[in-house]
Amino acid sequence: MADTAAAVQDTVTEQAEIKAGRTISNSRRYVGSKETIAYVVYDISQSFNINKYQDVFITDIVQIGLSFQTLVTFIIGIWDVINDVFLAAIVDRTRTRLGKFRPWLLVAAGPGFLLSLVYWLLPVLFAGTSPYHAGKLAFYMIFQLINNLNGSLNAISRTGMLSTITPNVIERTRLITQASLFSGFIEKAPEILMGLLIDLVNHGAIKIPMKSLYVTAGVFTSAVVSAMGLFFVFSTKERVLQRTEKPSVLQGFKSIFNNKPLLILTLTEFLSAFGLNTGLNYYYINVLGFASMSTIVGIPGAFVSPASYAFVTKAREKFSTRTLWIASSHISDVLMLGVFAVGSINKNYKKLAVMIPAFMLRETIWMFFWGIKSVIPEEMRNEAIDYGEWKNGYRTEGMTGVAKNLAQKLVGTLGGTIKSAILASIGYKEGAGFGNQSAKTEYLLFMMSTLLPTATGIFGLIPKFFYDLSGEKKDRMYRELSERRQAVVDQMKVVDGDKIADGNTEA
Repeated sequence: MADTAAAVQDTVTEQAEIKAGRTISNSRRYVGSKETIAYVVYDISQSFNINKYQDVFITDIVQIGLSFQTLVTFIIGIWDVINDVFLAAIVDRTRTRLGKFRPWLLVAAGPGFLLSLVYWLLPVLFAGTSPYHAGKLAFYMIFQLINNLNGSLNAISRTGMLSTITPNVIERTRLITQASLFSGFIEKAPEILMGLLIDLVNHGAIKIPMKSLYVTAGVFTSAVVSAMGLFFVFSTKERVLQRTEKPSVLQGFKSIFNNKPLLILTLTEFLSAFGLNTGLNYYYINVLGFASMSTIVGIPGAFVSPASYAFVTKAREKFSTRTLWIASSHISDVLMLGVFAVGSINKNYKKLAVMIPAFMLRETIWMFFWGIKSVIPEEMRNEAIDYGEWKNGYRTEGMTGVAKNLAQKLVGTLGGTIKSAILASIGYKEGAGFGNQSAKTEYLLFMMSTLLPTATGIFGLIPKFFYDLSGEKKDRMYRELSERRQAVVDQMKVVDGDKIADGNTEA
């Protein structure tokens, strides 16, 4: 009983400081400046990498055969689904003085850094080997299994941690908005610079091996991202009170199936995952010979996207969450149809002078919706977790996060498998480089990265029309949650007397 009280004490101070009978106020600020900076830095760390070029790295630099990539994608997909469920159950049952999620973020930090280093050093470890070298393929398979396990633990813990930083819904939206806005100025720097360097190497302006470029950039960004993650873990606190009773695995599954917002999000992810494509990188690098294409076409949009965050609050006042979700999710696909039409005329898809303006116009229009697209889905995920607490009386952040992505991963496994198969079927040559693919393959790379994802991604639109957690229903949910959480705090004050009220603990 003493251990349980001590553990709870470490999670309730700020709420215990609220006078008896007073509910949590959405006008109260819980997160200070340092913690806000840590939140923004952590958001930056999620995209401060050169992962955009991973597909080309594995296929053309490490040279893992496309057929084997298909096998690995399928096996890792199944493995991912299995370990997610078990890890989520473990995380949801965690109660420590450090909190529920911080210990697991620390556990995953060290191995995550080492695994990232090994990944980017693969072309050094297996230099000169063929695409189907047995030792390389065996190592790659085992590595991906371990890397996925550690990545799943980190992702589950991160999702839960971000949802418990503050019980103030308005403040939480503010944090999401600030992180999305400010991180946009920094997080894409490695990706932009890498694209420029790839172009310079491809066209002989820089005389270094492409392998060295990838290894250096990958190792550097891995180190920076690890430091950012640790700064976040040591600077932030969990403030949403957890029940001392640990939910069983059965309760975890129950919290999924009676959570309507979560089920709609999950179904949407499932149907959206049927959207297939080969990725724009293959088209930009192998057809246009211009890896910096995404940077160039995004220049006008870079000025628009920060301003788009100013519209989020007003948009939420005038339109429902459902409307904003639909508009921000599908405008990019609608605009891509125009790009495909332009590129299909007179072989324009091979002409930079035509495709740069086409992609630039599409990108600029899309950026007007970027603020809404960045904030709304993230807030909806947090609302689904809160809805589960409202419905069941306990929080299962781990299982909720897994459920939302489970269906997507199942279909994504199939999609990833098909992607490699598509590349092989259209005659893509691993390691051939710019200008060495056939004319037919070049056009198909363009079509598979513009028309195909738009045509196959439309299924994800359907469930969105049934999302109804807004207005009076959402207001009532948060009002009742505030009252329940305060009741628990008051109960603890009665049990432990002035010990919690006067203690230096965190909520």
